[in-house]
This record gives sequence, structure tokens and C-alpha cells, in this order.
Amino acid sequence: MTLFHYPEEYIHYLAEYNGSRDYFECHEIMEEYWKEHPESEFKTSWLALIRIPVCLYHARRGNWTGAVKLMGKAAEEAEALQFDKLGLDGARLVEELRRAAKEWRDPGARYADIELPITDGELLEAAKERCKELGYRWGIPGLEAGDDVIHRHRTRDRSEVVLARKESAKRKALSRGIPDDDSRR
Repeated sequence: MTLFHYPEEYIHYLAEYNGSRDYFECHEIMEEYWKEHPESEFKTSWLALIRIPVCLYHARRGNWTGAVKLMGKAAEEAEALQFDKLGLDGARLVEELRRAAKEWRDPGARYADIELPITDGELLEAAKERCKELGYRWGIPGLEAGDDVIHRHRTRDRSEVVLARKESAKRKALSRGIPDDDSRR
């Protein structure tokens, strides 16, 4: 925890969200924190803060189907009062999520950033300072993040994910009594 009672990971998330606009990284930061704190009173809010950048990642790349589906979930689950306790204007954020979920269904939908309305001045300053430490400019438009950030999934190493999925499928098959490919040889 920090002096301001906010987790460091949350401050880092806000710095990435508003500085690098690397929504893939935002998702990773918050998801790790959420998994490490399953009993948190804010677990629903953390989950929404995981989903929001994933939605923006998809929307920015023109994947409206994925963006709309996930934004609808984020809008349904978002709790304004919980966001208020996290230094955000919860009512405004929930309204923005609902608006995006509705507007993105339109065939002519266009990408627009969704700002996280930070109301706690100390949180804002801590996030801006972290942003500066990371070498980012606060508040850049998401479309100016650069292709390496916008299309981040193309450059990441997925070998661990592929291996984990293969191992999981193997365990499931064995639990059902189905021999795996390796044991058939």
C-alpha cells in the first residue's frame, strides 16, 4: 500500500492507462493484482478495471464485436460507490461505460478514449509522477500510442500460454480416461 492507501499496482495501472495508453499492459498489471488479492473488497472494481482497457484495446483495433461484448459486462458489473472509494468519479465512469457499450453497437462506431475520472488529487499526482518516471506524457490520445502498442498482441511471446493450454488439455483428457497423443506412440 502507499501513503495514499492505494496499491502501487493501481497507481502504475493509472500511469500506463493515461501515459503509454498500453491497454494490454494495463490489463496485465491489474489482472495480476486482482489474482493476488481475491478477498479484496474492491474485487469487482478491479475486474472492471481489467476489462476496460481490454475493451479499448479491441475497439482501437476495430474489433467491435469483442469490445462491445466485454464493455457490456464491464458496464453491468461496475459499481459507482466502489469506484468512488478508489478515487474515481464512479457515477461518471459507470455512465461512460454504459454510453460506450451502447454507441459501439452502431455500425459506424469510431474509437474514442474513455478517461478514468480521477477525483482524488493525491492519487492523480501520484499517478502523474509515476507516469513521468516511466517516461510517458500524461493524457496522450490512444490513437497516438504507436503501432507497437496498438497491435501489442502481435509481438508478445505466447509460448508459455500455449504450453499451459496444452498441459491443461492433457490433464483434462487424462481425467476423463482419454489417452493423450504422447501416450499413443
